[in-house]
Amino acid sequence: MRDPKVKESFWRGLRDGLPFLLIVGPFAMLFGVLATEAGLSVLETMSFSVVVIAGAAQFTALQLLQDNAPAVVALASALAVNLRMAMYSASITPHLGALPFWKRAFVAYFLVDQTYASSVLDYEKHPDQSLAEKFAYFVGVMLPICPPWYLATLAGALAGEAIPSDGGLDFALPIAFIAMIAPALRTPAHRAAALSASILAVGFVWLPFNLGLMVAGIGGMIVGAEVERRIEARKAQDTAQAARTDVAGGTTEGHTRQDSTHSETRP
Repeated sequence: MRDPKVKESFWRGLRDGLPFLLIVGPFAMLFGVLATEAGLSVLETMSFSVVVIAGAAQFTALQLLQDNAPAVVALASALAVNLRMAMYSASITPHLGALPFWKRAFVAYFLVDQTYASSVLDYEKHPDQSLAEKFAYFVGVMLPICPPWYLATLAGALAGEAIPSDGGLDFALPIAFIAMIAPALRTPAHRAAALSASILAVGFVWLPFNLGLMVAGIGGMIVGAEVERRIEARKAQDTAQAARTDVAGGTTEGHTRQDSTHSETRP
């Protein structure tokens, strides 16, 4: 990072990522404690965090396994919770898709809620950044989030029952989601998807094995896509109407000028 602008982007990302430590630390420790209480060894708990690195999906799968749900249901529920990662990938590709393969793999692995939300907001605030600057920012914002996740998970797993599972640390999950999602709800499609998914999640909470989340996630995406389609169709219609109006106005103006010219040339 010899380029001063790249260094500046890295340090800006690092600063933006530091506040997330207040969420990542307790959240990861709680997972470590609950995982060991559920019967996983320290090695299994760490493997879970390193391989999955998705807090909400990890908690979902762990809860279902504790409830003796079939492994297929646990995997499907975790996948449904993580469907948003596909949208994150599609959204960030215009910014980082031109990176070399190993850097794209790096971004794909560390693309979590916090790194995505922070990066996209920064890219919108600084649209003139180069590809190297954008990648540097991503690395910077990732460092206070992902490595501490592993360390805090290990601390929680080693502590075991020393930290009670009902200590109230689970408040971090909804707060983290609200803090990250609320600023991103800038378009009608985003707001419609979030609202419909919330309503569906509450309406289908009675489904066994947390299947209501799958219904809510799929329903929210459908509603959001339909609202976006209608908005784009309306924009296209308005653009076409404006173009027709301009053509008609130009034609009328041309006729007016022509008539005026004819009048001036008459003896």
